[in-house]
Amino acid sequence: MAEEAEYGRRGAKTKIFGFIIMVLGFLDSLLSLRGGMPAYEYLLLILFGACVFAIGAVRGGRRPSTEVDEV
Repeated sequence: MAEEAEYGRRGAKTKIFGFIIMVLGFLDSLLSLRGGMPAYEYLLLILFGACVFAIGAVRGGRRPSTEVDEV
């Protein structure tokens, strides 16, 4: 039962961190567009946040190694 709780929380911090990076990149790009400057450098921040979020999602969906050995 304790392993299932740990299994559900794996990658949660990484996903939150990736989401925060994406939101900051999005807000920065909107502010720079409002000021009349192109926002190309903030697209990299958004893509980096999406990659970090995807890594957290993959880590959260993977089974722990103890369950793989038992099957």
